[in-house]
Amino acid sequence: MSSMSEIPEHCPGTQSEEAGKASACQGCPNQSMCASGKTKGEDPDIPLITEKLSSIKHKILVVSGKGGVGKSTFSANLSRGIAIDENKKVGILDIDICGPSIPLLLGVEGYQVHNSGSGWSPIYVEDNLLVMSIGFLLQPEEAVIWRGPKKNGMIKHFLRDVDWESLDYLVIDTPPGTSDEHLSITNYLKTAGINGAVVITTPQEVSLLDVRKEIDFCRKVGVPIIGIVENMSGFVCPNCKNETQIFPATTGGGKKMAKELKIPFLGRIPLDPKIGMTSDKGNNFLTEFPESPAVDAYAKIISQILEFCEQKPVKSD
Repeated sequence: MSSMSEIPEHCPGTQSEEAGKASACQGCPNQSMCASGKTKGEDPDIPLITEKLSSIKHKILVVSGKGGVGKSTFSANLSRGIAIDENKKVGILDIDICGPSIPLLLGVEGYQVHNSGSGWSPIYVEDNLLVMSIGFLLQPEEAVIWRGPKKNGMIKHFLRDVDWESLDYLVIDTPPGTSDEHLSITNYLKTAGINGAVVITTPQEVSLLDVRKEIDFCRKVGVPIIGIVENMSGFVCPNCKNETQIFPATTGGGKKMAKELKIPFLGRIPLDPKIGMTSDKGNNFLTEFPESPAVDAYAKIISQILEFCEQKPVKSD
């Protein structure tokens, strides 16, 4: 695989007056282009990204306003849930540059990515489920201490150089918030197209407050919102089947917020200790514990996401 050092560590970015002139630009293959100002305006790599992703039918962002709401776990289970249909080929792209957890959740931590003539080869989790993450390029405890331009450069590499071949669905797991990575992915995919975003929250107001900001971001950049999922929504006792609210929805939770903002509410996923157990081991919760109420919730939510993608055209410029 190509070294990550190809992206200058302190790249000033193509829009900067220092583009092509800063000390970090020395030795960069794009130095002369940046210095000439030819990169100011539309990124010349966007057409290449659009061509590379032209064989992917549907692209779904999974977003959250804050961390700790189970967004990556949802992304992993969404991908596995779609891939249960052996006729569908699914990819999952982890652009959480500073906190890549998808390799662990899918049981492929420590695998090596290879470079071929057609690009970087994603890791196969199953015959019809592929994954790419910066986690494959790092040591388990290695921190990513990058400024925005270098993060953006890595996301561009993933979109431009990964050889996904033909996919029915590409699920993109994003970091929390509305920062560089979100701007990069929406900008790079503006012509390739995004079906929409699935917004993950938990019931309490501290999560809903940040989710409202995420929804505002999606609206401002023109990404359709597929719907809201309320994760960790109650705990159903496996013995007595009684439900307990671990995180009470003091202001009405995700469903009320969705109604206020006129966004589809896709459903609630209850807490189940088996989700955490299987995630830590990289196993497939959906197939190992089909009797869990959470599996039924996932199935109904995934069905709505697939229906949205099939019925609504891809959003692109």
